[in-house]
Amino acid sequence: MVLALLGIIGSTIGVTLVRQQRFYRGATELLRAREGIRDATELLSTDVRGMSVADTVRLLADSAMEFFANIGSSVVCEATSGTVVSLPSSSSKPGNALTAFLAQPDTGDIAVFYGDSLAGPSHWERHRIAGFSARTVATCSASSAFVGRTGSDTERQGGYVLDLSAPLSPHVGAGAPVRFIRRGRYSLYRASDGSWYLGYRRCNAASVSTCGAIQPLSGPYRAYSSDPRNTGLLFEYFDESGSRLLPGASPLTLARVDITARSEGRQRILVEGRVNTPADSGTVAIAIRNRAP
Repeated sequence: MVLALLGIIGSTIGVTLVRQQRFYRGATELLRAREGIRDATELLSTDVRGMSVADTVRLLADSAMEFFANIGSSVVCEATSGTVVSLPSSSSKPGNALTAFLAQPDTGDIAVFYGDSLAGPSHWERHRIAGFSARTVATCSASSAFVGRTGSDTERQGGYVLDLSAPLSPHVGAGAPVRFIRRGRYSLYRASDGSWYLGYRRCNAASVSTCGAIQPLSGPYRAYSSDPRNTGLLFEYFDESGSRLLPGASPLTLARVDITARSEGRQRILVEGRVNTPADSGTVAIAIRNRAP
């Protein structure tokens, strides 16, 4: 009788443990699927919202977008020559740093300078970066007035040297804002493990698009499908009136991007006697902030 009771208790505990294991595995897979949706919307929202449609959008497809995204900003500290520009440090004791980077610029990026002209309208100048390096600032007296520090304070902060492929115009002086932009492509792709992920490729700054190796950002998602109701990642484009943009439409008319992500778990789970794959979906509508040419 004791052995029989122990067997019944042991089997009951075993069944309970198996059920708990299935529950936690299912909950983990569901959370992972929801994380994939959150990751996709958060990653894409920031870059898409801040892009300028005037001259930075290169590809509008149902499962991919290619455009220039902001990776940093600064101000001109001093232009020692037409092609060499110094920038203040990204750290400061008062906490009012004038330089900030999401990713450090390099030769594959573009620097955009604000030119203030009395003879005509102000404008932004685009320049390809020929070199970018950090250094200790020997002098930054040209920016002392707008930085709000003494020359010795600025010297202790260090800074950056920016080499350009073409000279700046005389309209760009000390204190002029600088934005750094990088060309990249977000797309749904199939990895070597057979699953589909949101990936990112860094592309060349000018001429015909040539992109590097793709890097996974989040996933997995449903497989690509030409049916917009079933595909894992869907980009939809609209103008300011809310009308859907047709393929080949001018990026200048782009006012809103809707992104739909449909994620799937990596493992199948048993729920109430049926095998299911945990899945989730979400849609975010992103209004383009910098629409003026």
